[in-house]
Amino acid sequence: MTEDSFDGFSPSLFTFLEEIAVNNNREWFHANKSRYEVDVREPAFHWIRAMKPRLQAISPCFLAVARKVGGSMMRIHRDVRFSKNKEPYKTNVGIQFRHVLGKDVHAPGYYLHISPESNFLGVGIWRPDSSSLAKIRASIHEHQEDWVEMRDDEGFQELFELGGDSLKRSPRGYDKDHPLLVDLKRKDFIAVHNLTPEDLLDEHFIDHASDAFAAATPFMEFLCESLEVGF
Repeated sequence: MTEDSFDGFSPSLFTFLEEIAVNNNREWFHANKSRYEVDVREPAFHWIRAMKPRLQAISPCFLAVARKVGGSMMRIHRDVRFSKNKEPYKTNVGIQFRHVLGKDVHAPGYYLHISPESNFLGVGIWRPDSSSLAKIRASIHEHQEDWVEMRDDEGFQELFELGGDSLKRSPRGYDKDHPLLVDLKRKDFIAVHNLTPEDLLDEHFIDHASDAFAAATPFMEFLCESLEVGF
């Protein structure tokens, strides 16, 4: 297997995630840390490295970094400081290829989520700050035809579904009868492509992911242009 090839994830990754969900404590994790390295982190790093040239072909502005700290793979340790749930570990794998100008998960990016319950590819921007959200809404309002053309594109709709949370009322400055009110009320500008475990285990999964990310190019371009960053 070469650096830029990938022949699918292994069932052992799902087994580890299922077991840590039942044994979510530091003692169990420390006793099974070598399994985490072999069955979870290394395959994830391999996928990230293999995706790097494919991602660059889509856009040079998104980073694929196989590194333990500050890389594309999200850490397994949960931040429990402000959470009622004090379980120390996440029970999913999260990989985000974020924009070069992004500092955290709230930046535009491409995403892979793996868990025993839910698997999907994501594109867009989750929980943008108020300034970024205002820019995206203004762009939708100012370029309504472009937004609708992109949103309703057959190739995009075939693979992705817009999701995330929305306001209950129209955002400030926009009329409640605005023709694109449903989209203007969005608090997240993300689109999701659902996967089965079999998709992830398939030897052609890297092609599947690359093709899906490429199909989302007009959506990602619109968001980046709205935020006045490169694509």
